[in-house]
Amino acid sequence: MKFLFIAITLLASLLACDQKPHDRTDQITDQSTGVSLHSELGGSATGFERACSPRQFNFPIDHGAHPAFRNEWWYITGNLTNAAGRRFGFHITFFRIANEPTSLKTNTRELNNWSSREFYMAHFAVTAEDGEIKTYERFSRAAAGLAGAAVGLARAAADETSVVKIWLDDWQLRAQQEDDQLVWHLNLSEQDLKLDLRLTSDKPLVLQGDAGYSQKSADACNASYYYSFTRLSASGNLSIKSEDRPESYREDGREGNWEDHKVSGSAWFDREWSSSALGDNQSGWDWFALQLDDGRDIMLYQLRKKDGSRDTYSHAVEIDRHGIATEIPIENIELEITRWWQSETGSRYPVAGVIHRRDTSDTIVFNPLVNDQLLDLAVRYWEGAIHLTDTDQKPIGRGYMELTGY
Repeated sequence: MKFLFIAITLLASLLACDQKPHDRTDQITDQSTGVSLHSELGGSATGFERACSPRQFNFPIDHGAHPAFRNEWWYITGNLTNAAGRRFGFHITFFRIANEPTSLKTNTRELNNWSSREFYMAHFAVTAEDGEIKTYERFSRAAAGLAGAAVGLARAAADETSVVKIWLDDWQLRAQQEDDQLVWHLNLSEQDLKLDLRLTSDKPLVLQGDAGYSQKSADACNASYYYSFTRLSASGNLSIKSEDRPESYREDGREGNWEDHKVSGSAWFDREWSSSALGDNQSGWDWFALQLDDGRDIMLYQLRKKDGSRDTYSHAVEIDRHGIATEIPIENIELEITRWWQSETGSRYPVAGVIHRRDTSDTIVFNPLVNDQLLDLAVRYWEGAIHLTDTDQKPIGRGYMELTGY
């Protein structure tokens, strides 16, 4: 579900520090220090707008930033396959985090080209079915063109072809108008991995919750504005540097130690913005993006109370093959856990189980592509590709799962 609850207190010091014009961490080397995604939630919402009731959405404007709110993110997951049938999962999230409301006047320091009230963080991960997972992380102020989210040809960071552009350094998510729809382009490059994808939506976007207003607790303002593209066709290239090959390697006219894969598959794109945090009695969540082979998509998030029970503000929705969304009453969903995985930090995550639907008698068995898909970066959460079967182990789809608060 991707709530907008980042460890603001952990990152705010980077915003306030003006010694360096550009703070960046490509990959955390000491991955034992990650903070739980739910543990240091929030920061003061004073001065920020809050999601307290439904609103009118405006596209493509709402694909861009909402600086009056404290936090937001652009989140894409997907399952890809190369020509040989090898499967990969990928995950990218761009986070925008405001340290101060835009209405707050700053008298303590002179604003300059490096100063910004906003901070961007991005997480990128690729998992291969043979068990290898690569994770990356970046940070930057939203200053001097280093990071941002722009809408409109004139404002998309001098990119004359993009209608929408979200970026942190050279990590970019861009949208271009092609015929009657926006086509998204994802470009991510690291020293040992590159991902370039073209994403086209097979269904209209879905306004989650109450027409895009997604309430998370009894407090009406403990909510977010939330929409999704639940099924995008993905195609492009994935290049992985091989540790087993020298840079002088040559084969079939290719040279170097890169493995290049033509990939295709399906992706899921979530968007949220908010200024709220978890309720006092909530400890975390289990979120599922399920893409079934029969054309249906299911979004399910289960909010967990501190006593382990499910909060009534959990939510589920089914999107049929034509893009029509129907809410699934949460009491019709039973989540049965069949296997746990324990990380090196000692945390246990429910990585396999069964989703039972009482309204349709559907039974969806989920298992991870690999057990260890833990993102132990500045914030810690399990985020990974899953495969879906029926009770006879017949494949019925693929998806992604996020687990926090464990």
